[in-house]
Amino acid sequence: MTSNSMLSTAKSGVSRLGQWLSARLGIFNQGPPDLDELWRDFQKRLNNVFRGGSGGGSDSGGSRSGGPSPKAAGAGVAVVLGVAAVIWLGSGIFIVNEGEAAVITQFGKYRSTTGAGLQMRLPYPIQQHEIVKVAQVRKVEIGTKARAQRTREALMLTDDENIVDIQYEVQYRIKGDGARDFLFNSASPEDAVQQAAESAMREVVGRMTMDSVLYESRSTIAGDVSKRMQSLIDRYGTGIEILAVAIQNAQPPEQVQAAFDDAVKAGQDRERAINEGQAYANDVIPRAKGAASRLMQQAEGHKSRVVETARGDASRFRAVVGEYNRAPAVTRDRMYIDAMQEIFSNTTKVLVESRQGNNLLYLPLDKIMAQTSAEANRAASGTVTVQAPTPAPAQQAPAQQQSTADMLRNREAR
Repeated sequence: MTSNSMLSTAKSGVSRLGQWLSARLGIFNQGPPDLDELWRDFQKRLNNVFRGGSGGGSDSGGSRSGGPSPKAAGAGVAVVLGVAAVIWLGSGIFIVNEGEAAVITQFGKYRSTTGAGLQMRLPYPIQQHEIVKVAQVRKVEIGTKARAQRTREALMLTDDENIVDIQYEVQYRIKGDGARDFLFNSASPEDAVQQAAESAMREVVGRMTMDSVLYESRSTIAGDVSKRMQSLIDRYGTGIEILAVAIQNAQPPEQVQAAFDDAVKAGQDRERAINEGQAYANDVIPRAKGAASRLMQQAEGHKSRVVETARGDASRFRAVVGEYNRAPAVTRDRMYIDAMQEIFSNTTKVLVESRQGNNLLYLPLDKIMAQTSAEANRAASGTVTVQAPTPAPAQQAPAQQQSTADMLRNREAR
């Protein structure tokens, strides 16, 4: 190894060492180091080592030496190797930020997983590390790509043999202890997530009707798909945690959109007609039941009234029969008087036939009762009014008394 090559190697080593110290340890916080000054100082020291500590040397004959001594050359090589060793060992120091994890491999085989902070490993090629962002929320969109890809991803068959177009998004992240599985157990974790999402969505949608998928059960579908995806992902061992499944849009295929809209409108009209009929039935049936209940209650009341009236009449008749057997004449006269009282109380005009002639006696009971009531009121108020008797009633009074006596005699004779 020549002196120039050794100096070049040492210069590059010092430059790399300065850059590493500036980037890793932060010792040059006030500004970048002056490499030219460092190099000049290092070159002076190196020349002193190669020249044996003096500016020049001469042999016994006074002649100048043609090159460095072997001891000085060995010391220079040791310095260069030491600098290279420091640089090589320093390459194993690295920093892991918050929310990240570092997977360390030794000769390509998994060794360990480290968390956030200043970490150290053996230099390359013995050990290597790879940073994984475990706190980052990743997402996969399904059904939003080009038409050919979308047809394969988004069109799904329902339980009632209809096709729906579903666009949804899956959000996931790497588990805290899943960095190793994420790197080594799957060649393409994103493809695994997408395939698991399609499989789970097709399984859930295939068990539901089209109306349920489009209008009723979106949140239920999203929850079921998330659970089934997590089960599949755990079976694959990818170290991924499913956070959420969001259904962005669910609709019929574009080719049948118009026909489906017509079918939906017809279904809505049918539901509206059913609701109107149900509302009319809810209005009419209770009223009919109320009327029927009222009629039944009235019939029951009429039945009870008639039965009780008949029982009362029968009981009264039996009582009258008993009294009649004990005193027939008195009972008969009393019954006759009661009957006449009941008849006259409901009659305002009475015609009495006279046997002595063909004349009829007219008794205006309403006027007589009104006149009697007026006289009673005047007597109560203290006013006395003398009124001349009308000739017709005075003339008819004896005939009326005689007719009444004849009627009583006729009843007793009968």
